[in-house]
Amino acid sequence: MIIGVPKEIKANENRVALLPVGAQTLKAHGHSVIVEKGAGVGSGFSDESYRKVGSEIVETPKEVYSRAEMIMKVKEPLDSEYGLIRKGQVVFAYFHFASSRELTEAMMKSKCVAIAYETVQRADRSLPLLIPMSEVAGRMAPQEGAKYLERTMGGRGVLLAGVPGTEPADVAIIGGGVVGMNAAKIASGLGARVTILDNNLYQLRYLDDVMPKNVVTMMSNSYNIEKSVAKADLVIGAVLIPGAKAPRLVTREMLKKMKPGSVIIDVSVDQGGCVETCRPTTHENPTYVVEGVVHYCVANMPGAVPFTSTIALTNSTLPYAVEIAHKGYLDAVRSNPEVKYGLNIVDGNIVYKGVADAFGMKHVPVENLLN
Repeated sequence: MIIGVPKEIKANENRVALLPVGAQTLKAHGHSVIVEKGAGVGSGFSDESYRKVGSEIVETPKEVYSRAEMIMKVKEPLDSEYGLIRKGQVVFAYFHFASSRELTEAMMKSKCVAIAYETVQRADRSLPLLIPMSEVAGRMAPQEGAKYLERTMGGRGVLLAGVPGTEPADVAIIGGGVVGMNAAKIASGLGARVTILDNNLYQLRYLDDVMPKNVVTMMSNSYNIEKSVAKADLVIGAVLIPGAKAPRLVTREMLKKMKPGSVIIDVSVDQGGCVETCRPTTHENPTYVVEGVVHYCVANMPGAVPFTSTIALTNSTLPYAVEIAHKGYLDAVRSNPEVKYGLNIVDGNIVYKGVADAFGMKHVPVENLLN
């Protein structure tokens, strides 16, 4: 199979979907890799490093898309790429379809095979290709929150850790999954008082057992969310429903009770956001203010630390890419349920129910296409 790696074009997205060592692995399995010029530079990997392992470097994205049977990307295709994607072509990337009807309809129109990193799922219901970026985003969230709490950045001038004789900041984390746990680890390590809210009592028991004493757990409901948000200096939205739109748990009315200059980091933004006033922002223009509260809603947070996040991501995606390339997507799906969960759109049909439900569109069970 010919695997194509285009350069990412989303604003300030410096990650790349395949490392030179990954290209070498695919070549060792008998496949060819074509890489757009400069695709790896933002992550610290030169064109020459890809050439040394037998990859072909091409000048334009058009050439990558026109020749490749499988496209490997990090972020979803943008409108300038829609027309380059062709029928039957496998596109393996983060899509987050539930947050964009335009993207969903464009991929349906292309009749490609869209396999989404974020919905590949193991038997234990874990999401192996989402976990590494959730770890990165979770650990970044307190770091970004600390920065924007500074008065010079528009915040209320609070140091997360405090110092002797002063109080530390209060951090409320909505969601106790991978993002929430990693955010709590960093925020508590800095010395903040942390509250994690989740609606899974078993997860709360686990968190209570493993987290330090400056982390408390609370059942997630509208009353507790409102109470926690009102006292927080920093709120981190870490809610995920795999493949589906995130529920809006923090309302505009709740913002009115927050302290002026407090900060919200909505990591759920790439699935629509769990904050009513959330809208996607970029690393270039990351924040805006609503009701006196600073909102940081960057949809590709790990893109700011591309060296770390590219390695973390490709450690997880490469085995699946090798399997899809070796077997073809149909046999990979038939033999590996994890890949089957990754299928979102096939030949114009939405085969992932969460995506169909997000827009009230027709869902075609993937089994109908495998017979």
